[in-house]
Amino acid sequence: MKESEVLTEDYEQNIAKVDTVLSPGMNYDLVKRTLRVGEASLTLYYLEGMTKTDSLEKLIVHFCTVQDFGAGNDGDARAFAERSLPAADTLVLSDIKALVSAVLGGSTLLFCDGFGAHAVRIDLRSYPARPSEEPENDKVMRGSRDGFVETLITNVSLIRRRIKNPDLVVRRVTAGKSTGTDLALCYMKGRADEEYAKELEERLASLDTDSLVLGHESMAEALMRKQWYNPFPKSRATERPDAAAATILEGGIIVLCDNSPEAMIFPTTLFHFLQETDDFYFSPLTGTYLRLLRHCIFWLTMILTPLWYLAMHHGELLPPALHFVIPSDPGDLPILAQIILTEFALDGLKLASLNTPNVLASSLSVVGGLLLGDFAVTVGWVSPDVILYMAFVSIANFTQSSYELGYAFKYLRIVTLILTALFDWIGFALGILLGFVLAATNRTLDGRRCYLYPLIPWNGHDMARLVFRLKKDD
Repeated sequence: MKESEVLTEDYEQNIAKVDTVLSPGMNYDLVKRTLRVGEASLTLYYLEGMTKTDSLEKLIVHFCTVQDFGAGNDGDARAFAERSLPAADTLVLSDIKALVSAVLGGSTLLFCDGFGAHAVRIDLRSYPARPSEEPENDKVMRGSRDGFVETLITNVSLIRRRIKNPDLVVRRVTAGKSTGTDLALCYMKGRADEEYAKELEERLASLDTDSLVLGHESMAEALMRKQWYNPFPKSRATERPDAAAATILEGGIIVLCDNSPEAMIFPTTLFHFLQETDDFYFSPLTGTYLRLLRHCIFWLTMILTPLWYLAMHHGELLPPALHFVIPSDPGDLPILAQIILTEFALDGLKLASLNTPNVLASSLSVVGGLLLGDFAVTVGWVSPDVILYMAFVSIANFTQSSYELGYAFKYLRIVTLILTALFDWIGFALGILLGFVLAATNRTLDGRRCYLYPLIPWNGHDMARLVFRLKKDD
């Protein structure tokens, strides 16, 4: 199909062109309905699984009462849509590519021999959707229990419900050559950086990608600059409408993707990952305590095992009160091999639990972990101390909801551990420095801001808001 191909005055020729592109006889869900009302010939195209059939039936009944469909003159289709079409959303089109995209997107097309070189797009879409429920990976102890779903318009409505303000801007963009996926860019006029929002919209519209089948992740990989060696996540996402609305009100920008129950948040910095929705559903004192605790525990996950390994090899420098860190039964394998082996075993258990049926997942994951740990200690593969420290690291990773950030810290922890084993305390310092350099050089979509902002460049006010739950954040 040619890019600029348009309808002609010949009704039969127009139907033949559309039939050639859509192939209604080959696609069982694509319905072509031909009607004869008086002297007028009508043809409807629609997707059976994405159309409100009761509304379509009422529309067909209404067509039987229409006296004038037009005489084929320019403007007759528009006059019919304005005068005789009882539908909330209609559009008169002549471009065949736009017409095909409309019907594949769920709209209903109406052709008539009295419309001339035009057709009418009628919005009777009804997408399959699951109920909005609390996200499994972003639960709260208090607060709302709804979450984003896979339908774009529903997700936009969940944000609109929370922000009843005319300054809320929702811009629609289509991306993906084969998928034609709908995206929605949301921000508050006067609060967000509108120049950056426009730049982001242009980049989304010009995405050089064939498909966005995997939604948020496909879009992130198409948008972001490639840095395969840098494990830190390039984007941040949330499945909670309340968190997305709060971000918009704070001047952030949200990008929603059809078929994805997540909202991408811009701009992104490392410290934003350590905020949780629960912080804002409690008082500032309790929220600050939870946030500080989260920071302490999560940062400790990167250095705990390398620091323990370093302390174990310098036991003579430890005070008597800390001699308990030296294992009495180190096991048959070297401690370094034990820690790395346990890192891989924990990931294996995670993969197994993901593919275990829900009825068995809890019992098998707990029993499997206990049995493997007990047998490993009994056989002599690992020491109880390694099991203890790795169990803490594994659980502590879940103090924040980003799996990507958890794995970034896991890679840095392993590299720091190996460097510590090779170069002692100098290797430990090199590992910490490597993590800092990778974080500082990580490039996200927002090129105006460093990944370590507000630490680099320093902004005391913004840092206080990210580390402490201040009253003004509400």
